[in-house]
Amino acid sequence: MSRVSKPHEIVERALELSTADGCVVIADEESSANLRWAGNALTTNGVTRGRTLTVIATVDGAQGTASGVVSRSAVTADDLEPLVRAAEAAARGAGPAEDAQPLVGGVPASPDFTDAPAETGSDVFAEFAPALGDAFARARSGGRELYGFAHHQLTSTYLGTSTGLRLRHDQPNGTLELNAKSPDRTRSTWAGRSTRDFKDVDPAELDAELAQRLRWAERRIELPAGRYETLLPPTAVADLLIYQLWSSTARDAAEGRTVFSKPGGGTRIGETLSELPLSLRSDPNAPGLESAPFVIAHASGDGASVFDNGLPLTSTDWIRDGRLEHLTTTRHTAGLTGLPVAPAIDNLVLEGGGERSLEEMVAATTGRGLLLTCMWYIREVDPATLLLTGLTRDGVYLVEGGEVVGEVNNFRFNESPVDLLARATEAGRTEKTLPREWGDWFTRAAMPALRIPDFNMSSVSLGV
Repeated sequence: MSRVSKPHEIVERALELSTADGCVVIADEESSANLRWAGNALTTNGVTRGRTLTVIATVDGAQGTASGVVSRSAVTADDLEPLVRAAEAAARGAGPAEDAQPLVGGVPASPDFTDAPAETGSDVFAEFAPALGDAFARARSGGRELYGFAHHQLTSTYLGTSTGLRLRHDQPNGTLELNAKSPDRTRSTWAGRSTRDFKDVDPAELDAELAQRLRWAERRIELPAGRYETLLPPTAVADLLIYQLWSSTARDAAEGRTVFSKPGGGTRIGETLSELPLSLRSDPNAPGLESAPFVIAHASGDGASVFDNGLPLTSTDWIRDGRLEHLTTTRHTAGLTGLPVAPAIDNLVLEGGGERSLEEMVAATTGRGLLLTCMWYIREVDPATLLLTGLTRDGVYLVEGGEVVGEVNNFRFNESPVDLLARATEAGRTEKTLPREWGDWFTRAAMPALRIPDFNMSSVSLGV
């Protein structure tokens, strides 16, 4: 066998080796760079490289089409045939695949399919690292300590199929998380950013934001559990709505298992979920949030099907002007439910027409309210209502008469994002944000802050 090492050659050779009725091969070439720091000083940095190959074999048995999926890392030329045979064996040993569909064809090839994979390295931090050093100096002089990390990953995905698809997508993904602590460690706060290249991230701006929050925390106020007018910052809104998106599969809704199920049967598509003109959408071409323009499915699940690999993606409105428009729908579930095909897309944008920044929304708070920093440990309590529970983290602040007057204790909350959209009284200006809870899995989001008049802080938490 010829020695192949380039990703497109690996894909082509795997397809050549396949004896299955259909075959999909996905090669993911990954490179990453990172910086870590603690106590106002860099501690570690590094660069990594990796390859993962996924082979999806389909066979038409007596009872219908079956599929077998096998993924392995660090695949070399010598590993190809055993990997392909393993996928074929898995397909022949499996029962008919419920989501079976004809493999996608007829999509024009990517012009760069045979090009070398894109790579990141330490040079992605060429401008960011010196600016971070300046922030360390300011933090030291201001009596605070900065901790955190910056991570940049670039994944080149090569998708080839026995139906002739040859598609390629390069996905940059950068995250920055920054904690500021007082020297005695009694006060802590957090800020995070999502970025494609670290050129739009300003450490000085983040440090100034954190310094202000530490000053707010100099006064401590204890509050009981209860319902409070609450300003949810974009990062918290993203965490809640990403979970909502993950829970919005068409089949589960049609079968009566989710908050999007209509009593008596069917789905709630067409219903008004918010009186505000809120629109929730995903768009592979959203500026600054660009994602794959075709389906990349390494496995089948509630919201994805390996048979849909290569299916073109376009902008999809999940909610438009407050009205539920689409649920995540594969070709298989479209056939079951009669709903239009609407595959998952790897970004999420909420727009509500507001122009106020979070700071301006704080200033417009006429009574007493709470300002959150972020949430964590979010878990589902009831899928029928999408009731979620979780904890506040790294700073909850009391707002009185348009000013922050101190930091209060943390809370456990119990809320449904669907209910929050219905009760929100104001949406601020949409901006790119990094979800705190789901940032390891979902980073491309743009959200406004939301004003909730009666957010349910169900109990006091001793968490940080």
